[in-house]
Amino acid sequence: MGEDGRTRANHQWDASLYDGRHSFVWKYGAEVVELLSPRAGERVLDLGCGTGHLTNMIASSGAEVIGIDSSPSMIEQARGLYPDLRFEIGDGEDFHSDEPLDALFSNAAIHWMKNQPRVAACIYRALAPGGRFVAEFGGKGNIRKIHGAIYQAIASRGIEAEQTIEEWKYYPTIGEYASLLEQQGLRVTYAAHFDRPTPLEGGGGGLRNWMQVFANNLLNLLPEDAREECIGEVEERLRPELFRDGTWYADYRRIRVRALKDS
Repeated sequence: MGEDGRTRANHQWDASLYDGRHSFVWKYGAEVVELLSPRAGERVLDLGCGTGHLTNMIASSGAEVIGIDSSPSMIEQARGLYPDLRFEIGDGEDFHSDEPLDALFSNAAIHWMKNQPRVAACIYRALAPGGRFVAEFGGKGNIRKIHGAIYQAIASRGIEAEQTIEEWKYYPTIGEYASLLEQQGLRVTYAAHFDRPTPLEGGGGGLRNWMQVFANNLLNLLPEDAREECIGEVEERLRPELFRDGTWYADYRRIRVRALKDS
């Protein structure tokens, strides 16, 4: 399930492209692991584990960690990279833990999940009393410029993409997400909503690489022979704002949150 937590219909994930061209996703997640502060002997679930790099980082603390993701290709690659760890195919909207968890972790995954009340309910049920939930994901305004340019390029070809984009993303405010967690019984102890312009790997091809992995469900609305032209148009629209010194930047805006299950 990871950018991760991938439960969106019609979104296909290529684990090799994801790992090879977009390592920034898990590398930025190292700070979220620090907020989690896992300890030896704790039971931890990595929700939307992707190819398992952060799962492994959590495991290095001595915690007993399981990674779940709805993408079979991601799980296959995670198992190959870290054969000593446990990875399972699982749905962020319908998962459970055999034993109560001390902590539940998620990086760049929550925004891909459609039924957020169900996700929050699963998180609450999986945690032991005193357990904690730590996550980072897209907040309100996340990749607004990129989304807008893709929509304009697709719409100019006579295809309605706005509904697809709305179905594709969950980018709440802190208030919206904190309220959702509180309604399930969790107590939010930390929340931040911040801009994080993120350099994309691949130099001049960075935005193209990003679109081919994270916006392929939108590109697939177009006939195959029109996709290349669309990508070029998006690049031209965004170049004045998001390309500098030979590097593309994604206009990421993130929410980082920590919440406790008191009882």
